[in-house]
Amino acid sequence: MSRGDDLDRWLDGHRGELLRQLIDWVRIPSISADPEHTADVRRSAEFLAAAAGEAGFPRAELWETAGHPAVFAERMEDPRLPTVLIYAHHDVQPADPLDEWTSPPFEPVVVEGELRGRGVVDDKQNVCMHLEAVRAHLAVVGRMPVNLRLLVEGEEESGSAHFEDLIRSRRSELAADLAVISDTGMLGPESPALTIGLRGLVYWEVRVAGPAHDLHSGLYGGTVANPVLGLATLLAGLHDGEGRVAVPGFYEAVRVPGAAERQEMARIPFDEAGFLAAAEVPGPSGERGWSTLERRTVRPTLDVCGIWGGYAGAGAKTIIPARCGVKLSARIVPDQDPDVIADLVRRHLLDRAPAGLTTTVEVVSRGRWVSAPPDHPALGAAGRAVEAVWGRAPSLVREGGSIPPVAAIAAELGLACVLFGVGLPDDRFHAPNERLRLEQLHRGTRAAVRLWDELGTLGAAGLGRPAGPASPG
Repeated sequence: MSRGDDLDRWLDGHRGELLRQLIDWVRIPSISADPEHTADVRRSAEFLAAAAGEAGFPRAELWETAGHPAVFAERMEDPRLPTVLIYAHHDVQPADPLDEWTSPPFEPVVVEGELRGRGVVDDKQNVCMHLEAVRAHLAVVGRMPVNLRLLVEGEEESGSAHFEDLIRSRRSELAADLAVISDTGMLGPESPALTIGLRGLVYWEVRVAGPAHDLHSGLYGGTVANPVLGLATLLAGLHDGEGRVAVPGFYEAVRVPGAAERQEMARIPFDEAGFLAAAEVPGPSGERGWSTLERRTVRPTLDVCGIWGGYAGAGAKTIIPARCGVKLSARIVPDQDPDVIADLVRRHLLDRAPAGLTTTVEVVSRGRWVSAPPDHPALGAAGRAVEAVWGRAPSLVREGGSIPPVAAIAAELGLACVLFGVGLPDDRFHAPNERLRLEQLHRGTRAAVRLWDELGTLGAAGLGRPAGPASPG
């Protein structure tokens, strides 16, 4: 029996423990965007630090920031081995709207092979997957084939506002040969994938104010500017009839994929029908001339994420609302600059602000896109690890989501990043009834075990470390 078989057998025998740990963690509502859950985010960090220590990390501690705490853990086996930095996050999205959940979001339940609850897949499963892989190696082999440093932040779902300051201040402790980012997914249960690109993100909040207080629409209707109508007009001008963003200069720096790249993307086993069915929509929409897969990965977007204003309760209330607002997000692609896009959209909105009203535009957050080299040796190692478990080579895909810390890790720490996660498109990320297919968790854990073996075999030199015995840091 091979070492891989021994490790798999150990993992299969401890599935119940892994599930219980994940359930206990998901019960902590670590919503970083909501100040009412500040204490819960800290509890989540404390839970993870304890779990990392129990898994076999001799050093496991909270790293404070000006916001929510991150967790750092370290296991250094041998300075001659490769050192890998694992990045993930322990905070979660708000659970709203609560009335659309079939079970309470922070009381996770197992239904038909799925674990349901907020944070089960984004991103607590990926962290537990890595901790279990460490436990397996130590139980079966007695040591790790690589050195590991684990950094799990508590603000990813609210913009990672303090992440760059954190890694700059802890640069020496985060030194590594490679970063493994576990906050991504696959194409389907039988369609494994590794991500080689992420879109960037810019987020704005726009507020439009009119009278000092709500006015009677019978007395003032038709005589003063209505903030909600003004905002609606402003939003209607953000796109043209072809589905393109109408902000001047928005597409100026976009790297347009060539014919060969588009042909390669067309060969990816992307289930468009299943993708749309998971959203329960009648058909695709968006920028004309591009496929659904292209629109969600290599083309930029500008979306309304939330809007408020006026009366929305039962029955009628005849008013001119005093104020209203909207939250906007853009997903940006190579070679768009988030600072440039943030300013272009801000100026576009202010230049077209409706007369008789006061319009303000705040840039809430911004993050760069990521594009990884598809021929990096570590990506080949990850591909072999995934193929050993799924029985087929993973597709190399670009994802539509954004993880600003990935760009920060690459820029500030100088590390190549392998994006290694096992979520599925229909896992309802950020939506009610978020779910994790347990078989995907167990397959991912087996793949993580093999990833450390593959990287250990590749060695530090294979990852580009200069000759010499010293491990980074």
